[in-house]
Amino acid sequence: MKTIPFDALACPLDGMPLQREAAAWRCASGHNFDVARQGYVHLLPVQKKRSLDPGDSKEMVAARQRFLAAGFYQPIADAVGRAVLDGVPEGATLNCLDAGCGEGYYLRQLAASADDDLAMALVGLDISKWAVLAAARQDRRPNWVVGSNANLPVLPNSLDRILCLFGFPVYPEFARVLRPGGRLLQVDAGQDHLRELREVIYPEVRAESKKVDQAPEGFRRVRTEDLRFSLHLAGGESIADLLAMTPHLYRASPEGRARAAALESMSLTVDVCLHTFERNTSSG
Repeated sequence: MKTIPFDALACPLDGMPLQREAAAWRCASGHNFDVARQGYVHLLPVQKKRSLDPGDSKEMVAARQRFLAAGFYQPIADAVGRAVLDGVPEGATLNCLDAGCGEGYYLRQLAASADDDLAMALVGLDISKWAVLAAARQDRRPNWVVGSNANLPVLPNSLDRILCLFGFPVYPEFARVLRPGGRLLQVDAGQDHLRELREVIYPEVRAESKKVDQAPEGFRRVRTEDLRFSLHLAGGESIADLLAMTPHLYRASPEGRARAAALESMSLTVDVCLHTFERNTSSG
């Protein structure tokens, strides 16, 4: 795969196109955004933050990085890669955004799975500066951006693919920045996802699924793929990392977290759904 720069970033203050000039991005209105020495750019204005340090903490990002690097979720990454590249003609150029990229695992896996004759402009965006910093330190080829899915700093109709994996989809924004015929690849938890862990930390486990029943407005459903597999965690460190990278860490009671911390091994069910949605040609 050939990695090319992404040239359709937008100013988060007025929506004007951003141009890269040396170590900064600038718009015609004079707004200036410095590129950090690690290679990422901060495009989340302070007035649009809900807290001083939004998103995943430094500790959560480190836990996710260790867990994913061990390959436990490789089948998910493989399925996402196949879905992204489905129907892409030989020699094409693809602009792809990972909206909620975390520490960049899935975007790096996508780049590794692409054919050599494919050119890709990759953008990883996350509201957590710690996540984007970790991503930029591992691979400087994509454009890494601190930003929000609620106000994507991306020009309209500029993307061919969006990934939203265990994230927070904002469909009007996704429709705005995708080209007609562009695709959204969304991964959500099924009702049995990590059930064994939830049974340890909660007094009662509810049977719930985050699957999307209907195509979002502005999209049509292309396909839905259920992924279900088992994994075995040997050692308390991997169990602690899995818990730390999920919202369950903060939802569980102290007693529930203590029960999880006492485990030395655990077999778990991974149950997720991969949706492929295509932007309608009439979407605004």
